[in-house]
Amino acid sequence: MLFQLVNFLVTLVVLNALLIRPVREIIKQRQDKMAGLLGESEQFSGQAEAKIKNYEAILAQARSEAASERELARAAGQAREHDIVLAANKEAQDYLLKARADVSAQVATAMDSLRSQVGALAAKATAKVLG
Repeated sequence: MLFQLVNFLVTLVVLNALLIRPVREIIKQRQDKMAGLLGESEQFSGQAEAKIKNYEAILAQARSEAASERELARAAGQAREHDIVLAANKEAQDYLLKARADVSAQVATAMDSLRSQVGALAAKATAKVLG
């Protein structure tokens, strides 16, 4: 029985030295590696979230800048439109005044022409009526 006990203890020491310690060491290394990988993944996740927040902040700033530029452009366009409309109205009024002056001149010329022919036309009309 002593021999079996010594044999068991020797087997236990040998198995511990050859199998159990290396397996425990491998398990510990694997746990350390997994903990390191988990820490790295959490770090990468944190960096990704920070980059996303930074991107969203930059995007929001760009949108507000674009909106303000759009409003400035709209205001400039409206001012330009107002100037163009005023210029077109002035041009139309000038054209209308010129046209009225031309028509008045033509009417005056026609009236002068008709006044000079009134006597002749009256004589013709009288001659036709009297026969």
